[in-house]
Amino acid sequence: MISTKLENAIRDIADFPKPGIVFKDITPILKDASLCSEVINEFVNRLDGIKIDVIAGIESRGFLFGLMLANKLGIPFVPIRKKGKLPFKTVEEPCELEYGSAVLELHADAIYPGQRVLIHDDLLATGGTVSAATRLVQKLDGEVAGYAFVISLDFLNAREKLQVVSENIITLVSCK
Repeated sequence: MISTKLENAIRDIADFPKPGIVFKDITPILKDASLCSEVINEFVNRLDGIKIDVIAGIESRGFLFGLMLANKLGIPFVPIRKKGKLPFKTVEEPCELEYGSAVLELHADAIYPGQRVLIHDDLLATGGTVSAATRLVQKLDGEVAGYAFVISLDFLNAREKLQVVSENIITLVSCK
């Protein structure tokens, strides 16, 4: 089962990036090409029947599987980045993080009105970043078709925030 393989590969790093945070390190997954393929195939299987026009990946680890998934599905990938990292005209949205705050940006021409967008990141924690990403998609009149995460920290209860927007929430590993 893929969740067991992923649980065995994910490395916990205590007190990173600051004291009290247990960072879920996915880089060991990236060293295993076969496991990466399994991750993408599992996302594809769980997305069956959900219409998606675009995948938006959140900086920076959301780029890793987000781009591979978009490629596998034959649809565009668009990056959501921290302020000042995108070269073209952008829309922006502030977000609260588990360990601070930031402003996210998306190219103003990344999503067309009515496009159905899957928002992807490696980890769902408090939901601050993905909620800001949701608002960016909505600013461009896109529709959030769903969310996809490798890991979810379920004890932080962010899923409830997202279900208001879409019931399509995919998580490969849930940490209770």
